[in-house]
Amino acid sequence: MLSQNFILEKDPLSLERIRQILVRLEDTIIFDLIERAQFAHNPRIYIRGSFQELRDVEFDGSWLEWFLKEIETFHARARRYTSPDEYPFTSNLPVPVLLPLAFPKILHQNTINANPSILSFYTRSIVPRITRRATLALAAIKRSNGIIGDEEYEDDGNYGSAATIDVEVLQAISKRVHYGKFVSESKFLANPAAFVPHILTPNPAALEALVTKPEVERKLLQRLRKKAATYAQEFSADGDAIVNSHLNGSAKIDVDGVVELYESYIIPLTKEVEVDYLLHRLDGLSQEEIDALAA
Repeated sequence: MLSQNFILEKDPLSLERIRQILVRLEDTIIFDLIERAQFAHNPRIYIRGSFQELRDVEFDGSWLEWFLKEIETFHARARRYTSPDEYPFTSNLPVPVLLPLAFPKILHQNTINANPSILSFYTRSIVPRITRRATLALAAIKRSNGIIGDEEYEDDGNYGSAATIDVEVLQAISKRVHYGKFVSESKFLANPAAFVPHILTPNPAALEALVTKPEVERKLLQRLRKKAATYAQEFSADGDAIVNSHLNGSAKIDVDGVVELYESYIIPLTKEVEVDYLLHRLDGLSQEEIDALAA
């Protein structure tokens, strides 16, 4: 959590500071995905109502949603979600036990929360892909023990371990996506006159063009692929990387899957957050204030 940093940071909207945070989140996301990839898909934990034990306590959601609720309830009491860069997946959370910190006003008032979309694409698209190797290995073990057909695939019973890592991945992706608000605010304050006409029109395509830098995205994906390939390697007993071990079927993570996560999901969703934030950037301002920004 970065709560205290927002109070101590001289310029929390510095694009260089934001870039450093996003680069560190790349490492967090990759390492969390590597941890998740060691377990099978376990699709049952993503299906609402599939656990009688949860229905018995009057919870109708999925195992993962229950995990999120329980973990985020504790985090809410520790005031995690009072920080401007933290967004819960669970609604109706308790108030913090601790007194709130005195955050500077950084973002314009908004209610944008992309977590429902993040939860959907993660469980439907990302998890099945990154766990494919573990799922196939599990099936082979089950067949060797006489378990065949529908029972041989996908479920290794590690529901708690898988969901624990899922929560960590989801929270890291959420932070990364919602940092789009900070990017938009920083760029808006640097040149508000360029944005105001397209907010008033409104023109989402023009706003997206103002915040999009194709070369930055290209370098991001290139850097991400190199990182994932490095972290996916196996290492010898003396600590040396086994050259190209990520190419011979023993990789710790599907490198292409990590790149696809960013290219097809994280980057596009971040842009949506950036544009949605800008579309509401003038909400609550007087005409005089808007004219001053446009001048």
